[in-house]
Amino acid sequence: MEGYTVNGQTVEYQTLITDSVDEAAERLRLGQTVIFPTETVYGLGADATNPAAVLEIYEAKQRPADNPLIVHIHDLAQVEELAHRVPAYAYKLMEHYFPGPLTILLHKQPVIPDITTAGSPLVCLRMPSLPISLEFLKACNLPVAAPSANISGRPSPTRWQDCLEDMDGRVGAILRGPEATHGLESTIVDCTGANPVLMRPGIITLEELAQLIPGITAHIPNKTIALPGMKYRHYAPRARVFMLEGGSQPPTDLLEPPVAYIGLEPPVFETDFQLILDSPIQYAHELFAFMRECDRKGMLQVYAQRLPEKGIGRALMNRLNKAAEAHL
Repeated sequence: MEGYTVNGQTVEYQTLITDSVDEAAERLRLGQTVIFPTETVYGLGADATNPAAVLEIYEAKQRPADNPLIVHIHDLAQVEELAHRVPAYAYKLMEHYFPGPLTILLHKQPVIPDITTAGSPLVCLRMPSLPISLEFLKACNLPVAAPSANISGRPSPTRWQDCLEDMDGRVGAILRGPEATHGLESTIVDCTGANPVLMRPGIITLEELAQLIPGITAHIPNKTIALPGMKYRHYAPRARVFMLEGGSQPPTDLLEPPVAYIGLEPPVFETDFQLILDSPIQYAHELFAFMRECDRKGMLQVYAQRLPEKGIGRALMNRLNKAAEAHL
């Protein structure tokens, strides 16, 4: 069990592991941090309107204070309580994709404190689709700020056991649930301008969004932008991550065993641990779990097959490129 420090004081929880939605929600309403499942990855939640509780998220995760949080809701009626100047196309997106793996960026209402949005006047809102997620959020009966439930920089957790590895003693409770359905974080769309802009690719692809809102465009990458998953290098195992075209081999002098590989095609070089997937969707689902297993096995290098940046490949390459940058 490992605690952390807030304002010079040590915080250490006897982390409760529970199957009870009501028990987990009660902990959160009391100001504690609670890990809960969603269809994307597991989230580390706290009352989004309580600055002290939100501070515990940042400290427990060792998350930079200028990296804002996504606020989770269970009912569309909460949108106008938390945001204003909501354009018509944002409602169209919400009607189509809420609940689901979509996050929308809007102008925030004063009820959301600046610590939740890292000082930004904008707030990210999401309504997860996993039934236990919605049940938990409804039981909390307040907006829940929640990034992924891992130490910042590490691969996001897709199982409650992953969360326990990183956060035991650092959070009030873990609500056990199923393995994440998708395995990648939500798609983020900026809805503060005349037309929507895809900011972070996810399971809901640019191509799908364009069918609903033809005017949507993709954001040109900018490392300084203050949005979840946009500014900092992360998603990385302890091993160095390298990208490879399918069927190619890294230079012999670059290989440093033990070596792992993940992709759709078998590697053409010797590996100590590998995972070959059937489809890009399966690749996305297994990516973070594979990276965590690489850590457990003590891999020094991970080679990942590069995919075309279209459809779900855009989201996969976003996460893998950030993982590869983490050790530069």
